[in-house]
Amino acid sequence: MHNNLASRLDHIAPFHVMELMKMASTLEEQGRHLIHMGIGEPDFTAPQTVIDAAAKAMADGRLQYTSALGLPALREAIATYYLQQYGLTIPASRIIVTAGASAALLLACAALVEPGKEVLMPDPCYPCNRHFVAAFNGQAKLVASGAEDRFQLSDQMVRQNWGDNTSGVLLASPSNPTGTSISTSELKAIIASVKQRGGFTIVDEIYQGLSYDAAPFSALSLDDDVVVINSFSKYFNMTGWRLGWIVVPERIVPQIEKLAQNLFICASSVAQHAALACFTPETMAIYENRKAEFKRRRDYIVPALRALGFGIPVMPDGAFYVYADCSRFTDDADAFAKEVLTQAGVVIVPGLDFGPATANTYVRLSYANSFENLQEAVARLSQFLQSRLAYK
Repeated sequence: MHNNLASRLDHIAPFHVMELMKMASTLEEQGRHLIHMGIGEPDFTAPQTVIDAAAKAMADGRLQYTSALGLPALREAIATYYLQQYGLTIPASRIIVTAGASAALLLACAALVEPGKEVLMPDPCYPCNRHFVAAFNGQAKLVASGAEDRFQLSDQMVRQNWGDNTSGVLLASPSNPTGTSISTSELKAIIASVKQRGGFTIVDEIYQGLSYDAAPFSALSLDDDVVVINSFSKYFNMTGWRLGWIVVPERIVPQIEKLAQNLFICASSVAQHAALACFTPETMAIYENRKAEFKRRRDYIVPALRALGFGIPVMPDGAFYVYADCSRFTDDADAFAKEVLTQAGVVIVPGLDFGPATANTYVRLSYANSFENLQEAVARLSQFLQSRLAYK
């Protein structure tokens, strides 16, 4: 067999955070107690109602392939969720259930990204977004975005960076790594500018259920042509179940269906039957309580980190991340994150994965950990920073 690997692999960088996780595992094997603020995964798992629904589906033998578009009942349940949460009437026919938001993004990129064409996205952003584009031989064009723009693309940035080779934009609101959302007026202006130029807008809303400071809002309320990605991983606490969905304009449903049939056949049928239980009033009440707990953690951790000397120029309004400026302590966030790991026993992530603009000056901290653990992490960071300053 020849070893001529596809050239697209050159455009897909390794996930640096995983290197840090390997270091953390080694330390834990040596008996070190670490506090994890690295990975973006809720510390809550699926509620019992969801687990029971999965067990029942298995006991009843409902394990066959579903339609590539997803279980009709689940697509209807998601449509009802949009009506109840956002006041939006989205036909179930536009909702396609996918193997996680990752599969939704793959389907969107497979359908929309032309080889060699540029897709605009903010720097910093979730690294896999640019790699999804690269997987279909498109070019991610990262546009440096600072605190003054909430680390998001603005309409002005889109218009300034749009060239003859640009085909669309990929946004996330709230965003990983920053936890910040795009304002409604800005998003509306971006969508209009992109549409005017004949491009596409993909909005990743996987953290939309975890928005703390404003009423729930979806880009679907602004334009029927927007492609929206969502997931059962974050708000619904079903990370390993690998289930998400994509909402697309009616006219491209057959194209997405064709791709889904060929690439995935369908999402996990067990996960789909289980997810039906997410939308009962009983389960939704659990999710809302957990959301309130995430907000309580955010309201603790942000002032605490600021008091330690981290710069947090924008209050994160969603997700479970704080993007913190560590330039007061270092000009190498990667080395700093490794020091924090080995000396303070706290796992945090350097800006390296999220784009060059903030690679050396920012770290991401996830508050998807218990309140007690967050308090302990702050105590450890405080001691570490004091000894470091004294040493300097």
